[in-house]
Amino acid sequence: MTTQKRKKEATAPPPPGWAVYLRTSSEDHQKPELSRARQRAIIESNVLTHSDMPVYDEYIDVLTGKTPNRMGYQRLLADARAGKFSHVIVERADRFGRDDTEALRAIDELHKFGVGVRFANSPDLDPMDPDGRVIVALSFTLARRESTLLGIRTRGGQQAKRRGGGYANYAPEGYINVTARTDEAKRHDLGRFDKWIEQDPKRAPIWRYAWDLLLEDKWTLEEIAEKLHERGYHHRTGRPFIEILPNGTRRANISTISNVFHNWMYAGWVVSEQNKIPPKTIRGNWEPLVTTEEFECGLQILERRNTHRIAKRRHDYLLKGIIYYVGYDGYEVKLTGSTSNTYRRGGGTAYYCVPRSNVNFKCDGIDRQIPDELKHIQVDPDMLPMIRAYYTHDLAEKLGHNRPSEREQLVAALESIDQEEARTVRLLATGKISEDLWNSLWAEWQDRRLKLRATLEGMTQQQEYHIENLESALGIIAQVGTLYNRLDRSAQKELLHHMVKRVVVNVDGEIVLELRPPFAYLKDLSDRARGERKGTVAIIQTSSAHRETGCSDWLQSSSTTRTRT
Repeated sequence: MTTQKRKKEATAPPPPGWAVYLRTSSEDHQKPELSRARQRAIIESNVLTHSDMPVYDEYIDVLTGKTPNRMGYQRLLADARAGKFSHVIVERADRFGRDDTEALRAIDELHKFGVGVRFANSPDLDPMDPDGRVIVALSFTLARRESTLLGIRTRGGQQAKRRGGGYANYAPEGYINVTARTDEAKRHDLGRFDKWIEQDPKRAPIWRYAWDLLLEDKWTLEEIAEKLHERGYHHRTGRPFIEILPNGTRRANISTISNVFHNWMYAGWVVSEQNKIPPKTIRGNWEPLVTTEEFECGLQILERRNTHRIAKRRHDYLLKGIIYYVGYDGYEVKLTGSTSNTYRRGGGTAYYCVPRSNVNFKCDGIDRQIPDELKHIQVDPDMLPMIRAYYTHDLAEKLGHNRPSEREQLVAALESIDQEEARTVRLLATGKISEDLWNSLWAEWQDRRLKLRATLEGMTQQQEYHIENLESALGIIAQVGTLYNRLDRSAQKELLHHMVKRVVVNVDGEIVLELRPPFAYLKDLSDRARGERKGTVAIIQTSSAHRETGCSDWLQSSSTTRTRT
């Protein structure tokens, strides 16, 4: 009896109500209260004022959307599971998260509990509808693109700071980050805050002592760790230099010590291999912990000790995390990376493989197929107008722009207000109504006008917004085939993870790319447009043949639905 009752309670629909979710990225980069106020205003004007449902609660996060581990977001999901409201409203799709996989999974989970998700910038959009899902996925993709562009701009600022002798990262061991407001004279160059690093008065002596031990050329790194431990020193994180294991074995934590001894920053030099800044070219604007001569002497000591060692090479797997194997019987498993003989001169041979099996494929053979597959995805520029036409038609069907009655009703409502106002003006002129009543009616008309005009404008802007999104996505997919080979390894990996959901390998080592939304949708549009163009060419050729044989009943239309004349 209890079990049946619980089942009934679990399947009961939640009470009508809105859960409002607001998210901003970081208090360090913006004023979140202003962003939340703007989000509230859009949600209120576009959705809540037109709804009879009450607002159950407001859920707020000040955290990046890249992670689902947000307090407000998780509380929202918990209350949805408990059946406390029927709908969730956010300003736009990417407020749910920058990761479309996590966000769409949450939308699906909310749907199972009878909770619908709506977006204030597209109130009529239903993410559970197949076409709506494409548009939602497109929004996430463009949010990721914006995040990537922001990262590029940030890296550009960091590189400029390095070129000027600044330290662009978190302060290393022995140093601290310092931030101060800039004066008016420096604000144009530095922004509102100036940031630099200084020696940490508590921890800098620890690392100066470590350098002195190294320069004596008598102690190994393990022995230096022991001497630091004897003095009660530890890493900045609190981790000891010497760990004593349960069996009594002493283990020296020397990785940080080795990194410090190899970091030119401690000698006062800006060095960045990624940004092609070699040692001893740009002097840093911080106080060095050791002189350049001492640093180079330390490097010679370490190099002399390691001449008999061969460094183990690490292979960077291009398709890590997105490559799968499918056998003849449909058996599917994610492939992992494995490199044999990494100590050899060539760095060994890298494989994508199924762990603990003889299923493996050389990485070179798999990675070499990627450019050809991307060329198949690339859109012919001549087909872009046709793709736009298909997309505009699909979008109009989805957003209701092919139903002119809605727009006509809104325009008629505005005309009705104008007529009502004109009649009332005549009544006011003849003294049949008071001026107070006129002012009250006029304020009501203005309010109704604003709402109707906002709705009309929104109908136009929604379609323009999605068409702009299409242009951005087409810009990516139209160039990917030609630009891929020009990118460096890390950029190629980022591009693939941005566009490709899975790379599937068959038993013969041949690959197929499964695209992420909306690129899969765009490829489908491209295939439809390609088929349309082939049909057009075939009929035009047929028409030419008819004209050459003197036949008068040839086809004149350029579409697939022909009219014989």
